[in-house]
Amino acid sequence: MTATSVGMRCPECARQKTRVVRRAYAGGDPILTYTLIGMNVLAYVGGVISGSGVGGGVGGGSSVLAKAALYGPAVANGEVWRIVTSGFLHYGLFHLLFNMYALYIIGQMLEPAIGRLRFGLIYFVALLCGSLGALIVTPNALTAGASGAVFGIMGAAILVMRHRGIDPMQSGLAVWLGLNLLITFSVSHISIGGHIGGLIGGTLAAWVLVELPDRVGLPRYGADIVAGVLGIAAFVAAIAIA
Repeated sequence: MTATSVGMRCPECARQKTRVVRRAYAGGDPILTYTLIGMNVLAYVGGVISGSGVGGGVGGGSSVLAKAALYGPAVANGEVWRIVTSGFLHYGLFHLLFNMYALYIIGQMLEPAIGRLRFGLIYFVALLCGSLGALIVTPNALTAGASGAVFGIMGAAILVMRHRGIDPMQSGLAVWLGLNLLITFSVSHISIGGHIGGLIGGTLAAWVLVELPDRVGLPRYGADIVAGVLGIAAFVAAIAIA
């Protein structure tokens, strides 16, 4: 027997090399994730300063939440920025903390794995598709929150895991997504359209970026362009729906 760092092994086993499996890894710190969290926190602080309630509530008509949250009639009147800005505003501190915690956990996994650009594309496609879904289901409700984008990166992370041979059930992410979907359909005052729209948009964008190039021989930049077009299409569709 031969002494090794893992104990006594037979001479034949001690000479064997461990098979190394290489995976594409963009690496780096999740800078964009931290930036998005900072933007959401600053938007919440701005909303509180402008008159929105700390624990929830729109506040006066001049508050940031009243002027920038998603509202179908306002979008129809030309306030198209609400389609984007609504994804950075929140109804109360708990709403903000829950979404930012999810963004922090998933962003730390997904952004280093696929790169900053692609993570950003998935996030904003999910955000825009979440706004589109909210306008389809509840066009006359004042809707805000990063939940659509968070659902989108959840779906994207699961797809990327499966693509790389990782069981999403073992990571717990699939269970987490299932629980959040259960909450979406069982708790009142939650934007079903925003959550489902974001989930579909983020998962579709991830499929375009991760799966489509292998299926049709699409170059990397081509997949990035297609994902960007998805986001533009969701933005235009949201305006049309409003």
